[in-house]
Amino acid sequence: MKRRDFMRALGLGGVAGLAGVERLWVGTESRSRSGGEDLSYGPLLQEDGVNLVVLHTNDTHSRMDPFPMDGGRFQGLGGAARRATLIRRVREANEHVLLLDSGDIFQGTPYFNFFGGELEFRAMTAMGYDVATLGNHDFDNGVDGLVAMLPEAGFEFVSANYDVSGSALAGHVEPYTIREFDGVRVGIFGLGIAFDKLVLASLHEGVVYTDPVEAARTACRELRDQGCSLIICLSHLGYRYGDPARPSDQTLAAAVPEIDLILGGHTHTFLDEPELFDQGQDGFTVVNQVGWGGMRLGRIDVSFDSTAQASATATAGYGIDDRLDG
Repeated sequence: MKRRDFMRALGLGGVAGLAGVERLWVGTESRSRSGGEDLSYGPLLQEDGVNLVVLHTNDTHSRMDPFPMDGGRFQGLGGAARRATLIRRVREANEHVLLLDSGDIFQGTPYFNFFGGELEFRAMTAMGYDVATLGNHDFDNGVDGLVAMLPEAGFEFVSANYDVSGSALAGHVEPYTIREFDGVRVGIFGLGIAFDKLVLASLHEGVVYTDPVEAARTACRELRDQGCSLIICLSHLGYRYGDPARPSDQTLAAAVPEIDLILGGHTHTFLDEPELFDQGQDGFTVVNQVGWGGMRLGRIDVSFDSTAQASATATAGYGIDDRLDG
């Protein structure tokens, strides 16, 4: 995205500075939940043209209920019902909303052990998710187990670097998809992590991992050729590793500057604010990841001018806690 400046807003205070990428993070788990703050749902940008709100999650790991009140770091946080309330309120306050997930929907609580993912997919469908990618734990019941749950998923799955043509997922997972908002075309593709040491061969039978960087370049080229003004990558590669040769969101941003937003997963990284990668004449790539367990909901607002070009961006985040009860 071709933005040369950004500003920062702390807490829920006023925003001031140059037009560009604004940052606002509210309600993280480090804040008091005593009711001292109000959540803001309305537009972050006051621009002419089309304004799009991108909401995103990752690594929700079958966490349907809030974390138990057991004295742990995350006690009382999260909960699918609260997330649904938050998403509904944002939708009520904004015309165009896109809801995305970066994988590892499955595994982590008895809900998955008993219901095999049915409950998670039904809940996400009720929340109005649009597109998701696949994480390694989404294969924990094998390809057949995943396919058996897909009728409960009223949203699309994308993965550009998992070749599913030789598996039961053929026809159910595409490299990318395109959504349109008042003439603005938004391309969304997915990237999955290598299966080695993470997923048994028997559980991803017929699904072949391919190079994510080359897959991303191909997806970006095809999406631009199809008139997309914004390209979003749903990445389950992981945010950052000690080995620079290992694919990650950071190495992807450096290698494929054509991506506008990288919404990550796998490493359960709580970013206090999205990271901006300066791409020189290509503008910025925004990278974000919102931890795990459904404790946060990420938000990125993008405004498009009359030529359908992105003209301004603001980023925000919500902690999901007891302020959303009732």
